Amino acid sequence: MNMTSSVRIKSGCSDAPILKERGQNEVFCGLTGIIWLHRKMQDAFFLVVGSRTCAHLLQSAAGVMIFAEPRFGTAILEEKDLAGMADAQEELNSQVEKLLDRRPEIKQLFLVGSCPSEVIKLDLSRAAERLTLKYAPKVRVLSYSGSGIETTFTQGEDACLASMVRTLERTENPDLILVGALPDIVEDQFLCILKQLGIKNVTTFPSKTKDSAPRIGENVKFVLCQPFLGDTREALQDRGAIHIAAPFPFGEEGTTLWLKAIANEYDVDLSLFEKVTEAPRNRAKKALEGISNKLSGKSVFFFPDSQLEIPLARFLVRECGMNALEVGSPYINKKIVMPDLEMLPNGPVISEGQDVDSQLDRCRKAKPDLTICGMGLANPLEAEGMATKWSIELVFSPVHGYEQAGDLAGLFYRPIKRRELLKV
Repeated sequence: MNMTSSVRIKSGCSDAPILKERGQNEVFCGLTGIIWLHRKMQDAFFLVVGSRTCAHLLQSAAGVMIFAEPRFGTAILEEKDLAGMADAQEELNSQVEKLLDRRPEIKQLFLVGSCPSEVIKLDLSRAAERLTLKYAPKVRVLSYSGSGIETTFTQGEDACLASMVRTLERTENPDLILVGALPDIVEDQFLCILKQLGIKNVTTFPSKTKDSAPRIGENVKFVLCQPFLGDTREALQDRGAIHIAAPFPFGEEGTTLWLKAIANEYDVDLSLFEKVTEAPRNRAKKALEGISNKLSGKSVFFFPDSQLEIPLARFLVRECGMNALEVGSPYINKKIVMPDLEMLPNGPVISEGQDVDSQLDRCRKAKPDLTICGMGLANPLEAEGMATKWSIELVFSPVHGYEQAGDLAGLFYRPIKRRELLKV
Protein backbone atom coordinates (compact mmCIF):
# COMPACT_ATOMS: atom_id res chain seq x y z
CA MET A 1 0.00 0.00 0.00
CA ASN A 2 1.27 3.47 -0.90
CA MET A 3 1.02 6.06 1.83
CA THR A 4 1.14 9.83 1.76
CA SER A 5 2.12 12.01 4.68
CA SER A 6 1.55 15.74 4.58
CA VAL A 7 1.57 19.10 6.27
CA ARG A 8 -2.07 20.24 6.50
CA ILE A 9 -3.12 23.82 7.04
CA LYS A 10 -6.91 24.02 6.88
CA SER A 11 -7.79 27.25 5.09
CA GLY A 12 -7.46 28.98 1.80
CA CYS A 13 -8.35 27.83 -1.68
CA SER A 14 -8.47 24.06 -1.15
CA ASP A 15 -12.22 23.98 -1.89
CA ALA A 16 -12.32 26.94 -4.27
CA PRO A 17 -14.07 26.22 -7.59
CA ILE A 18 -11.66 25.73 -10.48
CA LEU A 19 -12.39 27.46 -13.77
CA LYS A 20 -11.55 24.81 -16.38
CA GLU A 21 -10.77 26.12 -19.84
CA ARG A 22 -10.14 24.11 -22.99
CA GLY A 23 -9.20 26.38 -25.84
CA GLN A 24 -6.17 27.80 -27.62
CA ASN A 25 -3.15 27.92 -25.31
CA GLU A 26 0.20 29.67 -25.45
CA VAL A 27 3.01 27.53 -24.01
CA PHE A 28 6.32 26.00 -25.01
CA CYS A 29 6.44 22.26 -25.70
CA GLY A 30 8.07 19.72 -23.38
CA LEU A 31 11.30 19.74 -25.39
CA THR A 32 12.27 22.84 -23.43
CA GLY A 33 13.00 20.72 -20.35
CA ILE A 34 16.08 19.37 -22.09
CA ILE A 35 17.74 22.75 -21.53
CA TRP A 36 18.02 22.25 -17.77
CA LEU A 37 18.10 18.44 -17.74
CA HIS A 38 21.19 18.18 -19.96
CA ARG A 39 23.09 20.42 -17.56
CA LYS A 40 22.06 18.32 -14.57
CA MET A 41 22.71 14.83 -15.95
CA GLN A 42 26.37 14.88 -16.83
CA ASP A 43 26.61 11.47 -18.53
CA ALA A 44 23.36 11.77 -20.50
CA PHE A 45 22.56 12.85 -24.05
CA PHE A 46 19.13 13.92 -25.31
CA LEU A 47 18.53 13.07 -28.96
CA VAL A 48 15.38 14.74 -30.23
CA VAL A 49 13.80 12.95 -33.17
CA GLY A 50 12.17 15.88 -34.88
CA SER A 51 12.29 18.70 -37.37
CA ARG A 52 14.58 21.64 -37.96
CA THR A 53 12.10 23.73 -35.99
CA CYS A 54 12.80 21.52 -32.95
CA ALA A 55 16.54 22.01 -33.46
CA HIS A 56 16.17 25.80 -33.71
CA LEU A 57 14.02 25.89 -30.56
CA LEU A 58 16.62 24.03 -28.51
CA GLN A 59 19.54 25.96 -29.97
CA SER A 60 18.01 29.35 -29.26
CA ALA A 61 16.62 28.42 -25.85
CA ALA A 62 19.93 26.94 -24.69
CA GLY A 63 21.95 29.90 -25.87
CA VAL A 64 24.95 27.77 -26.84
CA MET A 65 26.99 27.78 -30.02
CA ILE A 66 26.90 24.80 -32.34
CA PHE A 67 30.54 23.91 -31.67
CA ALA A 68 30.12 23.87 -27.88
CA GLU A 69 29.30 20.12 -27.81
CA PRO A 70 26.19 20.31 -25.64
CA ARG A 71 24.60 17.12 -24.37
CA PHE A 72 21.64 17.32 -26.74
CA GLY A 73 21.03 17.21 -30.46
CA THR A 74 18.38 16.61 -33.10
CA ALA A 75 18.00 13.73 -35.52
CA ILE A 76 16.29 15.63 -38.33
CA LEU A 77 13.26 14.01 -39.91
CA GLU A 78 13.43 14.82 -43.62
CA GLU A 79 10.55 14.93 -46.11
CA LYS A 80 11.19 11.33 -47.16
CA ASP A 81 10.93 10.21 -43.53
CA LEU A 82 7.63 12.02 -43.08
CA ALA A 83 6.32 10.60 -46.36
CA GLY A 84 7.22 7.05 -45.35
CA MET A 85 9.75 6.69 -48.17
CA ALA A 86 12.58 5.80 -45.78
CA ASP A 87 12.88 3.38 -42.88
CA ALA A 88 13.03 5.81 -39.99
CA GLN A 89 14.13 3.09 -37.57
CA GLU A 90 17.16 2.25 -39.72
CA GLU A 91 18.00 5.94 -40.03
CA LEU A 92 17.76 6.30 -36.25
CA ASN A 93 20.04 3.29 -35.72
CA SER A 94 22.63 4.91 -37.95
CA GLN A 95 22.46 8.27 -36.20
CA VAL A 96 22.77 6.67 -32.74
CA GLU A 97 25.77 4.62 -33.83
CA LYS A 98 27.55 7.70 -35.14
CA LEU A 99 26.71 9.64 -31.98
CA LEU A 100 28.01 7.00 -29.56
CA ASP A 101 31.18 6.49 -31.60
CA ARG A 102 31.88 10.22 -31.43
CA ARG A 103 30.79 10.71 -27.79
CA PRO A 104 32.04 7.69 -25.79
CA GLU A 105 31.32 9.48 -22.47
CA ILE A 106 27.56 9.01 -22.96
CA LYS A 107 26.10 6.51 -20.47
CA GLN A 108 22.42 7.43 -20.80
CA LEU A 109 20.78 8.19 -24.13
CA PHE A 110 17.26 9.61 -24.26
CA LEU A 111 15.31 9.38 -27.50
CA VAL A 112 12.90 12.31 -27.25
CA GLY A 113 9.74 12.33 -29.30
CA SER A 114 8.50 15.50 -31.00
CA CYS A 115 5.43 16.56 -32.94
CA PRO A 116 6.76 15.16 -36.26
CA SER A 117 7.77 11.81 -34.77
CA GLU A 118 4.37 11.55 -33.05
CA VAL A 119 2.54 12.35 -36.28
CA ILE A 120 4.25 9.56 -38.23
CA LYS A 121 3.83 7.21 -35.23
CA LEU A 122 7.54 6.47 -34.89
CA ASP A 123 7.83 3.96 -32.04
CA LEU A 124 10.72 5.31 -30.01
CA SER A 125 10.02 3.01 -27.06
CA ARG A 126 10.67 0.00 -29.29
CA ALA A 127 13.77 1.68 -30.66
CA ALA A 128 15.03 2.33 -27.11
CA GLU A 129 14.58 -1.33 -26.16
CA ARG A 130 16.38 -2.48 -29.28
CA LEU A 131 19.28 -0.05 -28.82
CA THR A 132 19.61 -0.88 -25.11
CA LEU A 133 20.12 -4.55 -26.01
CA LYS A 134 22.80 -3.50 -28.49
CA TYR A 135 24.73 -1.07 -26.28
CA ALA A 136 24.12 -2.37 -22.74
CA PRO A 137 25.62 -2.32 -20.18
CA LYS A 138 27.77 0.62 -21.26
CA VAL A 139 24.83 2.75 -22.44
CA ARG A 140 21.20 2.71 -21.31
CA VAL A 141 18.71 3.97 -23.89
CA LEU A 142 15.34 5.36 -22.78
CA SER A 143 12.56 7.24 -24.54
CA TYR A 144 9.92 9.81 -23.66
CA SER A 145 7.77 12.36 -25.45
CA GLY A 146 8.44 16.07 -25.45
CA SER A 147 5.93 16.67 -28.22
CA GLY A 148 3.82 19.80 -28.04
CA ILE A 149 0.88 17.59 -28.97
CA GLU A 150 1.25 15.70 -25.69
CA THR A 151 3.25 17.92 -23.33
CA THR A 152 3.57 21.50 -22.22
CA PHE A 153 6.64 23.41 -21.05
CA THR A 154 7.72 21.63 -17.83
CA GLN A 155 6.07 18.28 -18.55
CA GLY A 156 9.17 17.26 -20.48
CA GLU A 157 11.07 16.81 -17.21
CA ASP A 158 8.18 14.83 -15.75
CA ALA A 159 8.09 12.49 -18.74
CA CYS A 160 11.87 12.07 -18.62
CA LEU A 161 12.02 11.21 -14.91
CA ALA A 162 8.99 8.92 -15.14
CA SER A 163 10.75 6.94 -17.88
CA MET A 164 13.74 6.43 -15.56
CA VAL A 165 11.81 5.15 -12.52
CA ARG A 166 11.52 1.60 -13.84
CA THR A 167 15.31 1.38 -14.15
CA LEU A 168 15.95 2.18 -10.46
CA GLU A 169 17.39 -0.67 -8.42
CA ARG A 170 15.61 -2.00 -5.32
CA THR A 171 16.60 -1.36 -1.72
CA GLU A 172 15.22 -2.14 1.74
CA ASN A 173 16.91 0.91 3.30
CA PRO A 174 14.85 3.89 4.52
CA ASP A 175 16.34 6.26 1.96
CA LEU A 176 15.05 9.74 1.14
CA ILE A 177 14.87 11.00 -2.45
CA LEU A 178 14.64 14.67 -3.43
CA VAL A 179 12.74 14.54 -6.73
CA GLY A 180 13.13 17.22 -9.37
CA ALA A 181 16.02 18.92 -11.12
CA LEU A 182 17.45 21.77 -9.06
CA PRO A 183 20.41 24.09 -9.66
CA ASP A 184 23.50 22.61 -8.00
CA ILE A 185 23.76 25.45 -5.48
CA VAL A 186 20.18 24.88 -4.26
CA GLU A 187 20.60 21.12 -4.15
CA ASP A 188 23.78 21.46 -2.08
CA GLN A 189 22.01 23.79 0.38
CA PHE A 190 19.16 21.32 0.90
CA LEU A 191 21.51 18.38 1.32
CA CYS A 192 23.55 20.32 3.87
CA ILE A 193 20.48 21.19 5.98
CA LEU A 194 19.15 17.62 5.85
CA LYS A 195 22.55 16.32 6.93
CA GLN A 196 22.55 18.73 9.90
CA LEU A 197 19.10 17.41 10.81
CA GLY A 198 20.59 13.92 11.03
CA ILE A 199 18.76 12.53 8.00
CA LYS A 200 21.00 10.03 6.25
CA ASN A 201 21.00 8.29 2.88
CA VAL A 202 19.58 11.25 0.96
CA THR A 203 19.78 11.04 -2.83
CA THR A 204 18.57 13.22 -5.68
CA PHE A 205 16.56 12.38 -8.78
CA PRO A 206 17.68 13.01 -11.42
CA SER A 207 21.19 12.18 -10.32
CA LYS A 208 24.26 13.61 -11.98
CA THR A 209 25.32 10.19 -13.31
CA LYS A 210 23.68 6.84 -14.02
CA ASP A 211 25.79 5.12 -11.36
CA SER A 212 24.67 7.53 -8.61
CA ALA A 213 20.94 7.05 -9.26
CA PRO A 214 18.71 6.58 -6.20
CA ARG A 215 17.29 3.20 -5.26
CA ILE A 216 13.64 2.43 -4.70
CA GLY A 217 11.64 0.32 -2.28
CA GLU A 218 8.79 0.25 0.23
CA ASN A 219 10.95 1.85 2.93
CA VAL A 220 11.97 4.71 0.67
CA LYS A 221 10.33 8.12 1.02
CA PHE A 222 10.46 10.94 -1.48
CA VAL A 223 9.60 14.62 -1.54
CA LEU A 224 8.95 16.65 -4.67
CA CYS A 225 11.04 19.75 -5.33
CA GLN A 226 8.92 20.76 -8.34
CA PRO A 227 5.09 20.80 -8.60
CA PHE A 228 4.95 19.53 -12.19
CA LEU A 229 6.08 15.94 -11.53
CA GLY A 230 2.71 14.16 -11.44
CA ASP A 231 3.65 11.16 -13.60
CA THR A 232 6.95 10.74 -11.76
CA ARG A 233 5.13 10.75 -8.43
CA GLU A 234 2.74 8.06 -9.64
CA ALA A 235 5.61 5.93 -11.00
CA LEU A 236 7.54 6.13 -7.71
CA GLN A 237 4.47 5.21 -5.71
CA ASP A 238 3.76 2.30 -8.03
CA ARG A 239 7.15 0.94 -7.03
CA GLY A 240 6.30 1.26 -3.34
CA ALA A 241 7.85 4.58 -2.33
CA ILE A 242 6.03 6.93 0.06
CA HIS A 243 5.31 10.52 -0.94
CA ILE A 244 5.91 13.24 1.66
CA ALA A 245 3.46 15.98 0.64
CA ALA A 246 4.34 19.55 1.63
CA PRO A 247 4.18 23.14 0.41
CA PHE A 248 6.94 23.75 -2.12
CA PRO A 249 10.16 25.40 -0.89
CA PHE A 250 9.65 28.92 -2.20
CA GLY A 251 10.39 31.65 0.30
CA GLU A 252 11.08 31.38 4.02
CA GLU A 253 7.69 29.97 4.98
CA GLY A 254 7.47 27.45 2.14
CA THR A 255 11.01 26.20 2.67
CA THR A 256 10.47 25.82 6.42
CA LEU A 257 7.27 23.82 5.96
CA TRP A 258 8.87 21.67 3.24
CA LEU A 259 11.78 20.84 5.54
CA LYS A 260 9.44 20.38 8.50
CA ALA A 261 7.41 17.78 6.59
CA ILE A 262 10.60 15.81 5.96
CA ALA A 263 11.78 16.23 9.55
CA ASN A 264 8.46 14.94 10.89
CA GLU A 265 8.77 11.78 8.80
CA TYR A 266 12.20 11.07 10.26
CA ASP A 267 11.28 12.01 13.85
CA VAL A 268 13.71 14.92 14.02
CA ASP A 269 13.54 16.65 17.41
CA LEU A 270 11.84 20.05 17.20
CA SER A 271 14.63 21.77 19.11
CA LEU A 272 17.20 20.45 16.63
CA PHE A 273 15.04 21.58 13.71
CA GLU A 274 14.76 25.08 15.16
CA LYS A 275 18.50 25.24 15.81
CA VAL A 276 19.48 24.11 12.31
CA THR A 277 17.02 26.33 10.46
CA GLU A 278 17.18 29.46 12.64
CA ALA A 279 20.06 31.19 10.87
CA PRO A 280 18.95 30.56 7.26
CA ARG A 281 15.36 31.44 8.19
CA ASN A 282 16.50 34.78 9.59
CA ARG A 283 18.59 35.46 6.50
CA ALA A 284 15.60 34.73 4.28
CA LYS A 285 13.31 36.98 6.32
CA LYS A 286 15.84 39.81 6.22
CA ALA A 287 16.32 39.43 2.47
CA LEU A 288 12.55 39.56 1.95
CA GLU A 289 11.90 42.59 4.13
CA GLY A 290 12.93 45.33 1.75
CA ILE A 291 11.43 43.82 -1.39
CA SER A 292 8.18 42.61 0.18
CA ASN A 293 7.47 46.16 1.32
CA LYS A 294 7.69 47.29 -2.30
CA LEU A 295 5.47 44.43 -3.52
CA SER A 296 2.90 44.72 -0.73
CA GLY A 297 -0.52 45.78 -2.00
CA LYS A 298 0.38 45.17 -5.66
CA SER A 299 -1.82 42.83 -7.72
CA VAL A 300 -0.61 39.85 -9.74
CA PHE A 301 -2.21 37.79 -12.52
CA PHE A 302 -0.83 34.35 -13.51
CA PHE A 303 -1.25 32.94 -17.00
CA PRO A 304 -0.85 29.13 -17.11
CA ASP A 305 2.64 28.08 -18.19
CA SER A 306 5.02 26.23 -15.84
CA GLN A 307 2.78 24.62 -13.17
CA LEU A 308 4.74 26.66 -10.60
CA GLU A 309 1.87 29.13 -10.45
CA ILE A 310 0.03 27.95 -7.31
CA PRO A 311 3.12 27.68 -5.04
CA LEU A 312 4.44 31.00 -6.36
CA ALA A 313 1.09 32.70 -5.78
CA ARG A 314 1.13 31.39 -2.21
CA PHE A 315 4.61 32.88 -1.76
CA LEU A 316 3.68 36.28 -3.24
CA VAL A 317 0.46 36.61 -1.25
CA ARG A 318 1.62 35.34 2.14
CA GLU A 319 5.25 36.48 2.20
CA CYS A 320 5.19 39.54 -0.05
CA GLY A 321 1.72 40.91 0.64
CA MET A 322 0.55 40.86 -2.98
CA ASN A 323 -3.04 40.41 -4.10
CA ALA A 324 -3.54 37.48 -6.51
CA LEU A 325 -6.32 38.19 -9.03
CA GLU A 326 -6.13 34.96 -11.03
CA VAL A 327 -3.86 31.95 -10.69
CA GLY A 328 -3.87 29.93 -13.89
CA SER A 329 -2.00 26.65 -14.33
CA PRO A 330 -1.86 24.22 -17.29
CA TYR A 331 -2.79 21.34 -14.97
CA ILE A 332 -3.76 21.27 -11.31
CA ASN A 333 -2.89 18.03 -9.51
CA LYS A 334 -4.38 18.47 -6.05
CA LYS A 335 -2.44 15.45 -4.77
CA ILE A 336 0.66 17.58 -5.27
CA VAL A 337 -0.36 21.23 -4.76
CA MET A 338 -3.04 20.83 -2.07
CA PRO A 339 -0.73 22.05 0.76
CA ASP A 340 -0.11 25.25 -1.20
CA LEU A 341 -3.78 25.64 -2.12
CA GLU A 342 -4.71 25.32 1.55
CA MET A 343 -2.35 28.19 2.38
CA LEU A 344 -3.38 30.47 -0.49
CA PRO A 345 -6.00 32.89 0.92
CA ASN A 346 -9.44 32.92 -0.68
CA GLY A 347 -9.98 35.48 -3.39
CA PRO A 348 -8.21 34.72 -6.68
CA VAL A 349 -9.80 32.90 -9.59
CA ILE A 350 -8.16 29.46 -9.84
CA SER A 351 -8.09 28.34 -13.47
CA GLU A 352 -6.85 25.19 -15.15
CA GLY A 353 -6.00 24.92 -18.83
CA GLN A 354 -6.38 27.93 -21.08
CA ASP A 355 -8.54 29.73 -23.56
CA VAL A 356 -6.02 32.46 -24.25
CA ASP A 357 -8.42 35.03 -25.72
CA SER A 358 -10.80 34.73 -22.77
CA GLN A 359 -7.97 34.95 -20.28
CA LEU A 360 -6.48 37.97 -22.03
CA ASP A 361 -9.86 39.68 -21.74
CA ARG A 362 -9.97 38.95 -18.00
CA CYS A 363 -6.40 40.18 -17.55
CA ARG A 364 -7.04 43.45 -19.38
CA LYS A 365 -10.18 44.03 -17.35
CA ALA A 366 -8.38 43.30 -14.05
CA LYS A 367 -5.46 45.65 -14.88
CA PRO A 368 -2.92 43.86 -12.62
CA ASP A 369 0.27 45.52 -11.48
CA LEU A 370 2.20 42.42 -12.60
CA THR A 371 1.38 39.68 -15.10
CA ILE A 372 3.23 36.34 -15.11
CA CYS A 373 3.09 34.74 -18.55
CA GLY A 374 5.00 33.03 -21.33
CA MET A 375 7.31 34.88 -23.67
CA GLY A 376 4.77 34.83 -26.49
CA LEU A 377 2.33 36.94 -24.50
CA ALA A 378 4.77 39.15 -22.62
CA ASN A 379 5.81 41.52 -25.41
CA PRO A 380 2.26 42.28 -26.62
CA LEU A 381 1.14 42.93 -23.03
CA GLU A 382 4.17 45.14 -22.41
CA ALA A 383 3.18 47.12 -25.51
CA GLU A 384 -0.21 47.64 -23.88
CA GLY A 385 1.47 49.13 -20.82
CA MET A 386 1.48 46.10 -18.52
CA ALA A 387 4.42 44.95 -16.41
CA THR A 388 5.20 41.29 -17.18
CA LYS A 389 7.52 38.54 -15.98
CA TRP A 390 8.50 35.59 -18.18
CA SER A 391 7.46 32.29 -16.60
CA ILE A 392 10.45 30.54 -18.13
CA GLU A 393 12.86 32.68 -16.09
CA LEU A 394 11.36 31.24 -12.88
CA VAL A 395 12.32 27.74 -14.04
CA PHE A 396 15.82 28.61 -15.23
CA SER A 397 16.78 30.67 -12.16
CA PRO A 398 17.74 29.40 -8.67
CA VAL A 399 14.56 30.26 -6.75
CA HIS A 400 14.11 27.47 -4.18
CA GLY A 401 15.21 27.57 -0.57
CA TYR A 402 16.14 30.07 2.10
CA GLU A 403 19.15 31.67 0.41
CA GLN A 404 17.21 32.39 -2.78
CA ALA A 405 14.09 33.87 -1.11
CA GLY A 406 15.18 37.48 -1.66
CA ASP A 407 16.25 36.76 -5.24
CA LEU A 408 12.87 35.18 -5.95
CA ALA A 409 11.00 38.24 -4.70
CA GLY A 410 13.38 40.43 -6.68
CA LEU A 411 12.46 38.66 -9.92
CA PHE A 412 8.87 39.81 -9.43
CA TYR A 413 9.76 43.33 -8.34
CA ARG A 414 12.09 44.20 -11.24
CA PRO A 415 9.42 44.41 -13.97
CA ILE A 416 7.23 46.56 -11.70
CA LYS A 417 10.17 48.87 -11.04
CA ARG A 418 10.98 49.02 -14.76
CA ARG A 419 7.39 49.96 -15.60
CA GLU A 420 7.39 52.65 -12.91
CA LEU A 421 10.61 54.16 -14.27
CA LEU A 422 9.17 54.22 -17.80
CA LYS A 423 6.24 56.27 -16.56
CA VAL A 424 8.49 59.03 -15.22
